[in-house]
Amino acid sequence: MKTRLAHVRVNVKNLNAAIDWYTTILGFKVAATWPPENPNYAHFELEYGATFAIMEDINYPSHGRFNFNVTDVDSLWLELKDKVHIVEELISTPYGTKKFTILDLDGNELGFVQN
Repeated sequence: MKTRLAHVRVNVKNLNAAIDWYTTILGFKVAATWPPENPNYAHFELEYGATFAIMEDINYPSHGRFNFNVTDVDSLWLELKDKVHIVEELISTPYGTKKFTILDLDGNELGFVQN
């Protein structure tokens, strides 16, 4: 099975201040925010590599989340589901992907996604 790091998110105390810093200081361009009515999440346009995102969280600071693209998420789910702490069971998303999320030993969220 091939894997590739696809998404990295860090929590921030204030989304608007963080967006301003990332766009002004680093020159990043915001690709999208979510949810539309009251955003607490933004991700940035990158030329290549993993998507970089920030999320406002009242429990700031907290652990990050890392999504890995895999070629067979169903098999991996069956292999891992009884061995790990599950955050989100295997689901089909409205974006046409399938994914599940677990915690590592230190509380980091690890998502596994099949396009």
